[in-house]
Amino acid sequence: MGERDTARVVRQGLAVGLATAAYGVSFGALSVLSGLDVAQTCFLSLVLFSGGSQFALIGVLATGGAAAAGIGVTSAALLGSRNLFYAVRLAPLLRYRPLRALAAAQLTIDESTAVAIAQTEPRLQRLGFWVTGATVYLGWNLTTLIGALLGNLLGDVRAFGLDAAAAAAFLALLWPRLAKRQARAVAAASAVLAAALVPALPAGVPVLLTVVVAIVVGATNLLGPKAAA
Repeated sequence: MGERDTARVVRQGLAVGLATAAYGVSFGALSVLSGLDVAQTCFLSLVLFSGGSQFALIGVLATGGAAAAGIGVTSAALLGSRNLFYAVRLAPLLRYRPLRALAAAQLTIDESTAVAIAQTEPRLQRLGFWVTGATVYLGWNLTTLIGALLGNLLGDVRAFGLDAAAAAAFLALLWPRLAKRQARAVAAASAVLAAALVPALPAGVPVLLTVVVAIVVGATNLLGPKAAA
């Protein structure tokens, strides 16, 4: 059973990682179209390595140019700050010495966290984290380079459905964890709140504000199991 579980987690991590990495082509192409060169585009993926933050940054640059760089950096930072919550969740699991902890921090993203917490054993959680994180990091940087080099030749990269592939992979991991009413309530309320706030607030802020939903539901134990008398 141990080897079977290990193989299952590796397959899961690779599947999620490759699906997510494929969308790096889109970032590479759009980044060049927004005004960055190939080297700058690849540097963002190597160092920033947060898809949502990267797209937020180049989205602002594409509409406002260099003059909007400050707003772009702020938006990227706001959206990337969600990884702090992931780090808090994973800290008890990934107790490493400083050098390895730095590597783990770089790989703490949506997908690696989702695969890790979807497992039931600490060993499998750590395996899922590293396999997914490493696959996304290596694949994302490779596809970023490909997208940046191809640039205008790709046209509208969303036509290939790569954005949907990454979202579908993440949803597939999230779905089994919505078995209880409380989890479904948090997911539904967060989705509605984020959708309502996206047109009115800067990129990243709606995502952060959805945390309030989880805090309220957790504090009030709304739809959760009642404590025994």
